[in-house]
Amino acid sequence: MNLASSAAKVQMSTFFPSMTVAADDTPWVPISAGKAFKPLRFLRDDRGFVELLRLQPGEEIALHRHTGEVHAFNLQGSRELCTGEVIGPGGYVYEPAGNVDSWKVVGDTPLIVFVAVMGAVEYVDAEGAVTSCYTASRLRELYRRHCEANDLDLLDLQD
Repeated sequence: MNLASSAAKVQMSTFFPSMTVAADDTPWVPISAGKAFKPLRFLRDDRGFVELLRLQPGEEIALHRHTGEVHAFNLQGSRELCTGEVIGPGGYVYEPAGNVDSWKVVGDTPLIVFVAVMGAVEYVDAEGAVTSCYTASRLRELYRRHCEANDLDLLDLQD
């Protein structure tokens, strides 16, 4: 057996099927009047989640803390971070575990952000006390309820 065929054999034996989600496979799940998410993946044991987040112009994300790192890539629209920095389409933001921030949608275009969250997002008050928490299991439950209420197919999006 030559080197190329050995590599091909190893590659095929270690291939795991991919999980794909087409644009229309999952619905936008409302969280509030101007905020919705489109689930892409829920990581087992509340390790995190991957989603598209959509907010209408003027919407604000209140003060929150990340228990793990976050990667966010703006696909459409702009947002202003609490630092005053404006992130437009194609902009990327990395947030380390423990980061506390807030931000708002600016401009006239709805914001759509691809977000990969490790851990949870804890909304906090001015003293740092947790007032609300979003985990993979909480978002998965919101997705399940939305699908049931709207007679939609529920995809298995958990790893």
